[in-house]
Amino acid sequence: MFENNKVLVTGGTGFVGVNLLRRLLEIKDVNITATLHEKAPVLVDDRIKYIRCNLCKMEDCHKVVQNIDYVFMCAAETAGAAIMEKMPIVHLAPNILMNISMLQAAYEARVKKFLFISSSIVYPVTDFPVQEDDVTNEFYEKYFIDGWMKRFTEIACEMYATKIKDPMKIVVVRPANLYGEYDNFNLETSHVIPALIRKVVERHNPIEVWGDGNDLKEFLHIQDFVNGMLLAMKKLDWFEPINIATGKSYTIREVLQIILNVDRYRDAQIVFNTSKPTMISKRLMDTTKAKLQLEFEAKISLEEGIRRTVEWYRHMKNLPIPAV
Repeated sequence: MFENNKVLVTGGTGFVGVNLLRRLLEIKDVNITATLHEKAPVLVDDRIKYIRCNLCKMEDCHKVVQNIDYVFMCAAETAGAAIMEKMPIVHLAPNILMNISMLQAAYEARVKKFLFISSSIVYPVTDFPVQEDDVTNEFYEKYFIDGWMKRFTEIACEMYATKIKDPMKIVVVRPANLYGEYDNFNLETSHVIPALIRKVVERHNPIEVWGDGNDLKEFLHIQDFVNGMLLAMKKLDWFEPINIATGKSYTIREVLQIILNVDRYRDAQIVFNTSKPTMISKRLMDTTKAKLQLEFEAKISLEEGIRRTVEWYRHMKNLPIPAV
């Protein structure tokens, strides 16, 4: 699909953007452009054309989409539970500006297809795996602002894809909690798996876990998500948001135990700090539509994904492999 076409990856230094670029480099004769904002390139390769810009500015959005065939909208302002607790509105303006500006610029440039990464936070709190039609515009309270931001952008995508005379093909994917290589391991801003991996690898003692450890979530390795995005871009020619997930859930306690086993940390003391901010306590996702329409199924188990991430983090930090 992408051979001899021009592909734009916004957010080329972010977690999703970097891993998508790694995958696109495996495709023959694809012309790759990626955007940068403040950071230096993570992947340095002559096949990637980087453009430094601010996607909150319409003129920059117009600049980056010129002559582009496919757009992967990976640029976003994100953070973990601590930032969400202290400054819940911090992501609203920049994300709305970026998303709407890029949609309009891509539409005017007549790109062939545009992919937007939404989130499972658009779903209400449930005890069952959520399907794509379960959106009610009722959000978990701590997700109210970010949930509406994602939902508003989904609706804007639907407008460009179905409510105008000359529509643009748009794909909306809703991933489970992502983790893997090139994730954010800053303890102040990271999500739960990279935070726990860092604490285990650095042999924190005790290891502090935010909350009681009983939150039940789905975790998707970044390489599985990239494959899901590529399949969605290839196979979906109509507007229909789709879950990209594993269909399997784990408690935080179970995740931590896997990390401890993988990194051979045998005598760790664990402290559960219920005074620290946490997010929704239970999220399950239905993957039926992805299996039927995309033939997508996650292939990397949580244990294997954590093993890859731990090995990558140790390598990046030049840390020795622990003895048996």
